[in-house]
Amino acid sequence: MKAKRLSKAQRLSSTTINTLPQTIIENILCLLPIQEAARTSILSKEWRYKWTTIPKLKFGSSTLSKGKNKEKLPSDIASARKNMDERCKLFNAIHHVLLMRQGPIHEFTFHTIGTYHCFELDQIIFRLSRNHAVKKLKLAFNRLTFSYKLPLCAFSMHQLTDLDLRNVDIDHQPIFSGFGSLRSLCLYYVKISTKALLHLLSSCPSLKRFTLLGFIGCKDCTIVELFECLPVIEHLTIYGGTPQPKWLVPDSVPNELPTSLIHLKYFCFNRLYFGDDHGLIFLLILIKCSPNLEKIELDIAKGIGDDNETWFGILEENSDVRLEHLKELEIHYFRNLNHEMELVTVILARSPKLKKVIIHSLVEKDEESDMLKILLQAPRASPVEIVVRSMID
Repeated sequence: MKAKRLSKAQRLSSTTINTLPQTIIENILCLLPIQEAARTSILSKEWRYKWTTIPKLKFGSSTLSKGKNKEKLPSDIASARKNMDERCKLFNAIHHVLLMRQGPIHEFTFHTIGTYHCFELDQIIFRLSRNHAVKKLKLAFNRLTFSYKLPLCAFSMHQLTDLDLRNVDIDHQPIFSGFGSLRSLCLYYVKISTKALLHLLSSCPSLKRFTLLGFIGCKDCTIVELFECLPVIEHLTIYGGTPQPKWLVPDSVPNELPTSLIHLKYFCFNRLYFGDDHGLIFLLILIKCSPNLEKIELDIAKGIGDDNETWFGILEENSDVRLEHLKELEIHYFRNLNHEMELVTVILARSPKLKKVIIHSLVEKDEESDMLKILLQAPRASPVEIVVRSMID
């Protein structure tokens, strides 16, 4: 007698994955693009609505299926139609997913590289603001076109722990009460007044990670005022570039500085500019305000010559600066210029707990060995492992 053949649904129900707890299944589905997670609804009746409970939602240009347009149109008309079609499909998909929701939303990500306006997003953020379970919010837009104006209702999401905004305008007056639970804040090319920025930071008492990229406000804020708004910060990343954020930095390092960043362990200065003194002054002020700093990561801006003699004078004037708890220094785009070498040797001599220096260099192999030899012979406050890694292919 032949054994009865199991149906596809029966075979699925007997698999290991079907016996997993619902939270594990949700975590697995969160790893899939939202459109792929939704397709699991065809597996069986039991799986029909499993995807509707996943707590992490990500939407963007990649959410849409790429269809072929066989109609030949002038390029500008074709581009406009494509943008309109993409926008309609994207927001229809978001509204459909939100309509099918059967559980709380803990994370929401919207990332688009399109060149279309996203005014429909206001309604979505309003809906999210009513869902008080949202903890992580990321909104990222195409910097080369236009930015998105953040609606005021976003500031009522008081349960947020992570906020990531890219190419967003915040033009509201600083009247919002802040985010009491926020632990991580990233601002990439966010247009916001200095007054609103300081108010936002000072209204986030639990903020531990802060990343700032792009010009903010005007020259009515100092680096000291910024640091005073970050009393419990542990991880700080500042993007410099050409020029440095001069709106933050005084012309010299003040003699008296508050020790405001006592919890700071990691600092990254991305695109450190050697063309003027502001980058070095910024770094020295931060070191003076951060007695417990353990790691510094510097990303040196390209295309800057070796002609800034005032650097050496500034380092000499601040010979009292020490890094008592620094354990690791990492530098990217190192070209073995005089002021770069001077900065490294000064840190070596003033860091009694330094254990490792990693240099990602742009010099040739023969010059690299000479550079390493000089660094190994330089005075050091502690035994240090120096590692040089070439960035030249």
